[in-house]
Amino acid sequence: MSAAETLIDQTPGKPPVRGFLHRPFPTAQAALVLTHGAGSNCGAPLLVAIAEAFAANGFAVLRCDLPFRQARPHGPPFGKGEQDRAGLRRALEVICEIEPVPTFLGGHSYGGRQASMLAAEDAAIAAGLLLLSYPLHPPDKPAQLRTAHFSKLHTRSLFVHGCRDPFGSLDEMQSARALIPAQTELLHIEGAGHDLGRGRYDELAQRILAAFRKLMIPLAA
Repeated sequence: MSAAETLIDQTPGKPPVRGFLHRPFPTAQAALVLTHGAGSNCGAPLLVAIAEAFAANGFAVLRCDLPFRQARPHGPPFGKGEQDRAGLRRALEVICEIEPVPTFLGGHSYGGRQASMLAAEDAAIAAGLLLLSYPLHPPDKPAQLRTAHFSKLHTRSLFVHGCRDPFGSLDEMQSARALIPAQTELLHIEGAGHDLGRGRYDELAQRILAAFRKLMIPLAA
């Protein structure tokens, strides 16, 4: 298990960054900024397990709270996400200042959506994406797709998706991936819903790490 240190950056004129930094030993070969869903925060057990697994394998990992969560401890996101994407951009800058290595970006649900939107806006922002339970549409509203930016996403991406996720079926996920003009892979989790299998996160984190390294690490070599 990696030790996590509190990280707070309040550089004037920049979005504040708040979270926990997992440092690998002895040195970092890559870095990952990882954030949470709409109803959670960076202390989510899934994110902690992933951060610890990645840090034990050469990644510096910053688990961070999005700006909407920094503004209030509970409640859904507000606005159109611009502030949250600005916060992610700043988090990437901060970890690059700490560890000047290839940097990746990821998030669960809403956090992953904002990560993908940021990468679609700026393909150079991250070497690759880790998208956990990407929310393709609200439950029971399959026509309200959240994929308009996928055609502009030129960043290699790993999707991790539960077979019982009400925010999108595996068939819908396969169709959505076809919109992306970059290499993508799908790691599907049998029997899992949107939370990706509550209580099995250590095992799941190892599976995610293996799939992520297979797809991404040539980019960091």
